[in-house]
Amino acid sequence: MSNTKAVTPYGGEQNEKKKEVASMFNNIAGNYDFLNHFLSMGIDKLWRKKVVKIVNRFQPKSILDVATGTGDLAIALLKTNPQKITGIDISEGMLKKGKVKIKELKVEDKIQLEYGDSENIHFEDNSFDAITVAFGVRNYQNLDKGLSEMFRVLKPASPLVVLEFSKPSNWFFKQIYFFYFTNVLPFIGKLISKDSRAYTYLPESVRAFPDGSVFANKLKEAGFKSVKCTSLTFGISTIYEAIK
Repeated sequence: MSNTKAVTPYGGEQNEKKKEVASMFNNIAGNYDFLNHFLSMGIDKLWRKKVVKIVNRFQPKSILDVATGTGDLAIALLKTNPQKITGIDISEGMLKKGKVKIKELKVEDKIQLEYGDSENIHFEDNSFDAITVAFGVRNYQNLDKGLSEMFRVLKPASPLVVLEFSKPSNWFFKQIYFFYFTNVLPFIGKLISKDSRAYTYLPESVRAFPDGSVFANKLKEAGFKSVKCTSLTFGISTIYEAIK
């Protein structure tokens, strides 16, 4: 069992989290991209660019984007000029939205999105030159198992790059941030997505997530080395880099 607190989208037990997360993202898939960019004021796009810049240093031929959602990071990773990007997610609704975007961009030959469980990745050992996760590890039912699976399918000496929300360290900014996160964001999210829990679960899951040095230690425990944490935008998000 993961050491993360049992915070689930609809109040179920920790062993129901995966099912609830899939259901939640299926419910909000239609408005997800709009809300994502609107509620973050577009900053999420800048964060993804930083991930792409890190991955590009390794010039990977094959990339696995875990918890790919609607494929925003997978699409951004095209700038690294890989031969193939594979995105996996447990939400069929999000994948359907992502496939439409990929078709419109005419990049089906480069990006393939498919159903896949981050804690039981359906690929052989040492399959990918790089693995990325953007805002996904926070939703894992068993975080330790998910990290172990990514380690397993990653080739030796290759990078894992994780982008995830974190808790700001500055006391004053933290108060403003969590007021917005706890009051404004859920109100707008509920109004547009029609899911009363999805954007309430978001701040709850961020509070519960073992960010910073705690998550860095989990990466080390999973076998990763050269772990590095980079705080973004006053600590709202953090990029974690690690090597197998």
